[in-house]
Amino acid sequence: MYQTFRPLIDALKGRGADPTALERAAEEAERSGRSLRGILINDHVVTESELTAAAADVYGMNSVDLVGYPIDPVAMAKIPIGLVVRHRVLGLALDGNEITVGITDPGDIVALDDVRAATGMIVRPVMVARSELRKIISRLQREDTDLADVADSLRPEGPTAATVSSLTTSDQDAPIVRYVNSMIGQAIQNRASDLHLEPTEHDMRVRFRIDGVLHEIDNVPHNVQAALVSRLKIMSGVDITEKRVPQNGRITVEINNRAVDLRTATLPTVWGEKVVLRVLDTGGGQEVKLESVGFAPENLARFATSFKKPHGMVLVTGPTGSGKSTTLYATLAEISTPTVNIITVEDPVEYRLPGVNQIQVNLKAGLTFAAVLPAILRSDPDVILIGEIRDRVTAQLAVEAALTGHLVLSTLHTNDAPSAMVRLTEMGIEPFLVGSSVDCVVAQRLSRRLCDWCKEPYEPTETELAAARWPGEPPKKLWQPVGCRNCSTTGFRGRIALHEVMPVSEEIERLTVKHASAREIQDVALSEGMTDLRSDGFRKAAEGLTSLSEVMRVAV
Repeated sequence: MYQTFRPLIDALKGRGADPTALERAAEEAERSGRSLRGILINDHVVTESELTAAAADVYGMNSVDLVGYPIDPVAMAKIPIGLVVRHRVLGLALDGNEITVGITDPGDIVALDDVRAATGMIVRPVMVARSELRKIISRLQREDTDLADVADSLRPEGPTAATVSSLTTSDQDAPIVRYVNSMIGQAIQNRASDLHLEPTEHDMRVRFRIDGVLHEIDNVPHNVQAALVSRLKIMSGVDITEKRVPQNGRITVEINNRAVDLRTATLPTVWGEKVVLRVLDTGGGQEVKLESVGFAPENLARFATSFKKPHGMVLVTGPTGSGKSTTLYATLAEISTPTVNIITVEDPVEYRLPGVNQIQVNLKAGLTFAAVLPAILRSDPDVILIGEIRDRVTAQLAVEAALTGHLVLSTLHTNDAPSAMVRLTEMGIEPFLVGSSVDCVVAQRLSRRLCDWCKEPYEPTETELAAARWPGEPPKKLWQPVGCRNCSTTGFRGRIALHEVMPVSEEIERLTVKHASAREIQDVALSEGMTDLRSDGFRKAAEGLTSLSEVMRVAV
């Protein structure tokens, strides 16, 4: 009697479901021909997640709860939307040449074969709840339909492209609006720091930078490109008719009752305009603490000695996207009190900080760093934050402010801390002024943080340590990424900063005045106790915070 249902019934009993209710539901399904699944859920015998987990037990598979699951957008994009809809399958995660696929029917061999043929990868199926999978597939269908509708509406009779007015006034503008909103929402949900929309000869590639690494998410048809770029330009408040020169703008969206800003930059290329959106979570600035940035205790102590002084200049150096602004905001949070007047001038204002007077640079209005700094000095500041020292005039004003009783915080683009002294001299600042004004330089890089849920220790080989030039006593174990649902099988979740903190001592000041090279200054700084970027990275690798390969990737 109802032997077909017996494995599932036994699995549910093993998971603690009511045996009597299960037997009654099986009898009802046998008698009426109704679906056992429908009876169990509708009569509240078990929940859908319990039923999914039990079905996975029957087939010897794992089950995944899609609610809040960090789906890897790259894995999701691997399976064509046609296969997703036809077979009710969904790419969830990638691990090398293996793709984890969510399914509701483990016996559907055809579906798994089609996915294997479409992706060219090894398929690892996991059971998921039907209702949750249906919601995600419905959303994907809407997005795909939106894109198709835009492509159809913009398919021209001849070679001309859609006009801007048609995007804002016609009935066909809704699909592109929905697609853009969905793309931005997906980027924020996946913790992307940047969105790249890059035109090619035949289409437009959409990529997200997640934890410092770019992932290809989507390919937009060529005839949608003009509409997509125009929509983003309208949202950014830039000139939609100008396609020959780079432009910068800003978009503000609300996600889960918090404001998220996106800094927009357009760049003309041979195939059209490339658009990059930098995600700036304006609501999170005051929550950043220096301890959470990743400073080692001794580096934090050296750094704190400098920014707690009443005057002098503190510089944070590194390439774009290395977390310099975050470190400066965390520093401001440490020194911001009702008794301190803090004024910042930034381009753009990335985070709103309570109790801080923040000024946004406006190039069109002539409000540049150099133009606004004299006005700031007349406003009785105690602490001045300059978003970036870009030219000689700004550098000169910053140095003069540091020498006249103000604490000046700023950023500079150099490869390491010692090079900052040389860079300021090259800008035309007198060496004796550089040595007298600069109190501390911090060089910074961002390394991906190992996922705490799945990282595993291993014993490094002598060859590996020799290739890395590990200083001092080699570690007996390091940690490596594995991959799990919490990190979308990448093995990494979030980032941690590597630091090089160089207080300007009398000897370094003397070398600066003598026009010494960055290498000479570095040798002195190291002899005085400075830890360079790679050594700080090695220490964090030994502590299991990041991997050795990550340190090698970001720190030269």
